[in-house]
Amino acid sequence: MYVTLYTKQACQLCHVLKADLLLLQSEIGFVLYEVDIDRDGEAARRYQHLIPVVDIQGGPLLYAPISYDDLFDALDTDKRNSATEGALRSLHE
Repeated sequence: MYVTLYTKQACQLCHVLKADLLLLQSEIGFVLYEVDIDRDGEAARRYQHLIPVVDIQGGPLLYAPISYDDLFDALDTDKRNSATEGALRSLHE
C-alpha cells in the first residue's frame, strides 16, 4: 500500500502528521511518499489551503485536521480491504 503526504516546510501540522505516519508505518506497513507542494505546482494548485493532506492508495483522501485515530482507522480499513480482495481473487483462481 502507498500513502502520499502532501506537505510544506512551514507547516507544523504537517510535521506532526508525518511523525504519526512514521509510527503507523512500522505497525501497519505501507510505503510513505512525501510531496512538498512548494516544489510541485500541480499539488500546490490542488492542496494549497488544505494541507496536510494524506492520500491512501485505493482509499480515502484525508484533509486536516487529521488525528492519529483517523489515520489508523483509514489505513487499517484499507489494509483489510486489500487482504479481502486478495482472498477473493485466490478463490476465483
